[in-house]
Amino acid sequence: MLVIEGLTRRFGDKEAVSNVNLAIGQGAFVGVIGRSGAGKSTLLRMVNRLQDPSSGRISFDGRDVTALKGHALRQWRAEAAMIFQQFNLVGRLDVLTNVLMGRLATVPAWRALTKSWSADDRAIALSALDQFDIAPLAAQRADSLSGGQQQRVAIARALAQEPALILADEPIASLDPRNTKIVMDALLRINKHFGITVLCNLHSLDLARTYCDRLVGMAQGRVVFDGAPAALTEQVAHDLYGLEAGEVMDMPARRPVAANDGIPEAAALA
Repeated sequence: MLVIEGLTRRFGDKEAVSNVNLAIGQGAFVGVIGRSGAGKSTLLRMVNRLQDPSSGRISFDGRDVTALKGHALRQWRAEAAMIFQQFNLVGRLDVLTNVLMGRLATVPAWRALTKSWSADDRAIALSALDQFDIAPLAAQRADSLSGGQQQRVAIARALAQEPALILADEPIASLDPRNTKIVMDALLRINKHFGITVLCNLHSLDLARTYCDRLVGMAQGRVVFDGAPAALTEQVAHDLYGLEAGEVMDMPARRPVAANDGIPEAAALA
């Protein structure tokens, strides 16, 4: 279980995240929603320890994440895999090598520098690519792929870390509707098939309602809603988004892929 207690992050006099308290059980798919600047990205980056909290505590299965340093911190970042809005791939490297970067926490530095990956590491990376029907792209340069394909590579890299937790920071913000569905279906499949906890920042309320089993709404750095998607009423949406509420509720909800389904739309490589 991920437990967040009194978590606060200050930038000068401004509190980007203010006294957040959450308990998230294993296997949950939690959508973090709210306007731009609400503190969603800062919250996820603190969980991964890309940013340190000003105060408060993060623990995972009884381990104090906020106290981790050195090797233990690197191991935690492998366990809590980040997926970024801008993919963060190395464009000049091939797809397989980008996914193998997810194995860095488990291999000596010289192996990574010389690309002397073990057969087991290559098998894990290829299996992750195969989960999203992009194994045929393994030898292509990452910068030759479409945005949807690049984001699936980034998700495969996260899966190659063999994480206990995936933190997705607005992973669909730069994608068209078709690739949005493919990527969200991929995250849902990871969640249901592997039992990996997913925390996903989302701007669209309809997508959040469709894919997530719990929603956490943030405004001005504070949690102002925490509950089931069905409890997110239009009034709550207006409280969260103000005049933007209509814009973030205009995407029609779609039935997400089932846990034991494939990803049919991913087969036609976008």
